[in-house]
Amino acid sequence: MNIVVTGAKGFIGKNLCVMLSEKGYDSVKYIDKDTSKNEIEHALDTADFVYHLAGINRPIDESEFTEGNANFTEFVLNRLKSNDRNTPVMLSSSIQANLDNAYGASKAKAEALVSKYGSETGASTFIYRFPNVFGKWCRPNYNSFVATFCHNIVNDIDINIHDRSAPVTLVYIDDVCKVLIGLLDGGVESGLKQVPMEYNTTVGQVADLLQAFSDSRVNLVTEHVGNGLTRALYSTYLSYFEPSKFHYTLPKYGDERGVFCEMLKTKESGQFSFFTAHKGITRGGHYHHSKNEKFLVIKGEALFKFEHVVTGERYELTVNSEEATVVETVPGWSHAVTNVGDDELIVMLWANEVFDRDAPDTIAKPL
Repeated sequence: MNIVVTGAKGFIGKNLCVMLSEKGYDSVKYIDKDTSKNEIEHALDTADFVYHLAGINRPIDESEFTEGNANFTEFVLNRLKSNDRNTPVMLSSSIQANLDNAYGASKAKAEALVSKYGSETGASTFIYRFPNVFGKWCRPNYNSFVATFCHNIVNDIDINIHDRSAPVTLVYIDDVCKVLIGLLDGGVESGLKQVPMEYNTTVGQVADLLQAFSDSRVNLVTEHVGNGLTRALYSTYLSYFEPSKFHYTLPKYGDERGVFCEMLKTKESGQFSFFTAHKGITRGGHYHHSKNEKFLVIKGEALFKFEHVVTGERYELTVNSEEATVVETVPGWSHAVTNVGDDELIVMLWANEVFDRDAPDTIAKPL
């Protein structure tokens, strides 16, 4: 399949082209502002599908809206009609196509041209009025407030918000590309389309989430970054890091026994940390009423001792790093960990709750 992508160097275009390649589409012609007219015509002459993403949204003069959005669309469609191939066309439009402004009018004109092309040729046409699209590789200080907020917060630049309660509809670039690539399989009816996964939020809520991501490097508390809008915003936020910001240092607390270091805290699912113990050193010697933990020895050899706080029943277990064995602490059982190997002991630790110094649920009871 010969695919043409106009606006290939733009935000949506870059992401789409990468994902098309991942899906095995290896005959894709990239059209951008530097592509010659002859090259464009040649690409369109053999096109089996056209993603028409090119457009103007921040011109020096308003007349550029008509030239870049309406006139160029007409040029593309006229070339396709001359080929008599009924090539399907997807158009990137905007929710502003319904508004009374120069940009919206130019997008509305492009939509009308695409619809007319479909009616005259019988070709499939898909018009997407995208709301605010966000994601990696979107240029800040251009047409996405999310990109600007991410760039500024990552670089410790103040953000300006005129109305925190202003509603906004967002679509994530990965969802956009998935839907667009799905058009290649056929079976989608022509017409005005939208990305099914839209997020309705406010400007202030977006800003607060992005700031929370920044704060997490200090307070170590992660947001719910595994799904939905928070996942998409977190991935977008990270994409604005320069390589020098790919890392940060955690506080480590050391004494004669070894060191302890917290890595990550969650709001509802506990926290992750690790500790070390020198040869012969014992850590622990306490029990919990509700708190529970999982230990994983990643270096060395450890002896785990347990004692029931009421019955006195005892249990011992020796674990080394080669076994990848998870050892759980159980409420009501005192426990201790001793380094019985020749090397430094390093143990990864997950606790089901974030440590609360005012209510630690940790009662000393040496074994």
